[in-house]
Amino acid sequence: MAERTRGSFAAATAIANSRPNFGIAPIWTPITGSQAIVDFISISQALVVADQSSFSGAARILGVKQSAVSRRIQALEDELGVSLFERQSNGVRPTIAGQRFLERTRAAFAEIDYAIKNAAAAGRGDEGAIRIGVLPSLLSGFLCDVLAEFREAQPGVILDFFDGPPEKLIARIMERRLDIAFVVSGTPTPGCDTEVLWSAGICVALPDRHPLAGCDAIDWELLTDEHFIAGREAAAAGLDAHATERIARIGGRLSSSTHDVSQDLVMQFVALGFGLSLVSDLSTTIPYPGVAFHPLAGEDHRVSYSAVWLPGNDNPALRRFLSLARSKSAEHLRASAP
Repeated sequence: MAERTRGSFAAATAIANSRPNFGIAPIWTPITGSQAIVDFISISQALVVADQSSFSGAARILGVKQSAVSRRIQALEDELGVSLFERQSNGVRPTIAGQRFLERTRAAFAEIDYAIKNAAAAGRGDEGAIRIGVLPSLLSGFLCDVLAEFREAQPGVILDFFDGPPEKLIARIMERRLDIAFVVSGTPTPGCDTEVLWSAGICVALPDRHPLAGCDAIDWELLTDEHFIAGREAAAAGLDAHATERIARIGGRLSSSTHDVSQDLVMQFVALGFGLSLVSDLSTTIPYPGVAFHPLAGEDHRVSYSAVWLPGNDNPALRRFLSLARSKSAEHLRASAP
């Protein structure tokens, strides 16, 4: 899952305004605290240039001459007083100042894009939109069931997804760029409302030829001499911290390494014998060649997950979504009760 299409509003604006406007004035706005005047068309065309890494590629998409795009960008750079792009023989790339400028303007266009989608949904009599942040490893089990049921019950609601590490999800909540996020319980969420909705067991992933692969369940005493590998998903879910705490509890010290890689790649390292790894039992439905999954023994080897949102968010679609999530959470607890 990815964030909504990069520069979709910017590209559409650039294309629409690159054509003859038959006397309609282009959109202009003053830069706060400056005498300069910068138009949105030039900014949106600059975003297309950045996406294509060339003026010629941007011109083809916009349906205008390359020289016209080049003149607009040059005029924009003159007004800003800074070079946005480094011109090279094989194309262009943003300068450091250009990267900062384009990142912020892209975020602004994304918010306008979202506002347009939301208004259009309301105009059609639909139910609005929800911006949802998730950890990559959570789209299975409980959350998957909630999303499927909500979409069936509210087909008119636009569900807009963003995935990333917990700190980035919480930052977007606080910036009002997400309506709700799902993170590991205990993640710092200053100024936000939180609610624990479900939990999942923890399993050990090990090579299928490992001596422990024949065990039904594994306890930590058997793992004190093992090396553990954690990727982005395990770190975001707090599984690496869980392993460190459990090994320390029995007087050991965890041997581990954390890498900025996906869970799929971690499982390949496990299959090659580089070490063991911890995963949520929600992830064990995905088969990995050469990897065996075994639950950890004991009742305390679980991780809980929470919904996070701003208390002042009055999005009606969000309220309906939370109501369904709470209902499913209660069903989940009843089903797992002894």
